[in-house]
Amino acid sequence: MATEFAVIQTLTTPDNFSEEHYLLGNPDVRAAYEAGKIRSPRGHFDRHGHKRPRYMRFPEKIAALREAKFRRLQPLLRHDMEHKILAGKYDFLSDELRELARIKPTANVSSHAYDKPVVDAINAVPEGGLALDCGAGMRNIYFENVVNYEIVDYDTTDILGVGEALPFVDGAFDLVISIAVLEHVRNPFKCAAEIVRVLKPGGTLQCLVPFLQPEHGYPHHYYNMAPQGLRALFEDSLEIEEQFMTDFIGPIHALVWILASWAKGLEGQTKEDFLDMRVRDFMVGAKALHKAPFVLELPEQKRFELACATQIRARKPIVTG
Repeated sequence: MATEFAVIQTLTTPDNFSEEHYLLGNPDVRAAYEAGKIRSPRGHFDRHGHKRPRYMRFPEKIAALREAKFRRLQPLLRHDMEHKILAGKYDFLSDELRELARIKPTANVSSHAYDKPVVDAINAVPEGGLALDCGAGMRNIYFENVVNYEIVDYDTTDILGVGEALPFVDGAFDLVISIAVLEHVRNPFKCAAEIVRVLKPGGTLQCLVPFLQPEHGYPHHYYNMAPQGLRALFEDSLEIEEQFMTDFIGPIHALVWILASWAKGLEGQTKEDFLDMRVRDFMVGAKALHKAPFVLELPEQKRFELACATQIRARKPIVTG
C-alpha cells in the first residue's frame, strides 16, 4: 500500500491567495504585519511577494493523518518520562532536558525536502510500521508513517524532545532518519546511542552529517564530521551497508557555500575585487593572502563562521575549602 501524505505548503498565486495561509507560510511577513510595518498581507503579495516564490501553509490538512499516527504511536511512548500534552502534541522537553540541550528560543527555521534515498526508505517501511525523523525541522510534506521529532514546535512537529533522551521504547521504529541534525547536538555519541536503541532489529538508519560546511546554528552548531567520524558513531552497533553522497551534498556545495558566505561578509570595492578573482589567484597559498583586503576586512563573525580551525585556552578552577 502506498504511503499516505499531505502536501501542506503550496506556491502562492493571485488566484489562490488566502491571508491566513499566506501569513502561516511566511513568518517574516507575519512578524512585519503584527508589528504594523505592512498594512495587509495581500498588499504585500501584490507589491513584493509575487517577485520571488512565496508560499502558503495549510496545517489543517494533517489533522486526520496525525490522529491515526498517534493511535499507532501510543504504545511506543515512554509514558514514565516527564511530559505534558499541548494542543494534541506530546511535549517531553522538561526543564532538565532543556538545560541539557541548551535550548533557547530561535527564529531560525530548519526546512529541507527529503532527497530520493530518504523517500525510498520511507516508502519501504512495512505496512503498520513507523519511521522516526529525529530532528525533522518544519516539513512541507507530512507523512502518515513518519514521527516528526523536534526541539521546536513547528506545525508539523509531532513530539517535542531532545535527541539525547528519546521518549520511545526500545526497538520502536523500522526506520530512523537523521538529516543534518547531529552537528547541532551537544552529545552526538549519546544521541547516536539513543537512535540505535529505538531502532528495531533489522531496521534502517538514514543519517547525514556535514563535513566541510560553515557554521550554521539552529540555534547551535557543535560538530562537523569527516566520513570516518560519521561511521564511528554507529559502526560498533550497526552494519554500515553504504556510505555515499548525492549531488546535493557533493564538494561543489561546500565550495560555493564558503565563497558565497565570504562575499556576503565584504562590502564595497573589496567585495567587487573578491568576486572578480580567479581560482588561479588562490593557488599562491593561504600564507601569501593573509594581508589581502578580502581577508583583513572580513568581520569577526564571518571569520569564526568560515574558520579553518579555532582554538581555546582554558583554566581549571581552583577548588578551595
